[in-house]
Amino acid sequence: MPKFVASATLAEPLGWPNSTLLAGDIGAAVRRLKAEPGRDLHVIGSPGLVQTLLGLDLVDELRLMIDPVLVGGGKRLFREDNAHRPLRLVDSKVTSTGAIIATYAADGALKSA
Repeated sequence: MPKFVASATLAEPLGWPNSTLLAGDIGAAVRRLKAEPGRDLHVIGSPGLVQTLLGLDLVDELRLMIDPVLVGGGKRLFREDNAHRPLRLVDSKVTSTGAIIATYAADGALKSA
């Protein structure tokens, strides 16, 4: 399965097998990938990329893991831009450690408040 890497600092060749760097306009690159048949696209560990994709209305589904730990800081997943995007809960699971995995589907276009 090919892996696509979005990065503002990496350059080709990447150090991971079967990996391709998404260069240039990230919105255009993701639109091209979404237009291809095949599997879902996943973002792991990049709140900045998620924020960008949300702002471009390119997110169809969010899978959030909520851990039962308060850390008092960290990177924000959502920007403070007054954007309003309706989401619909389509699945939720509680893990053996008490974490909640919630899956939300996009339910309408991104709107500014």
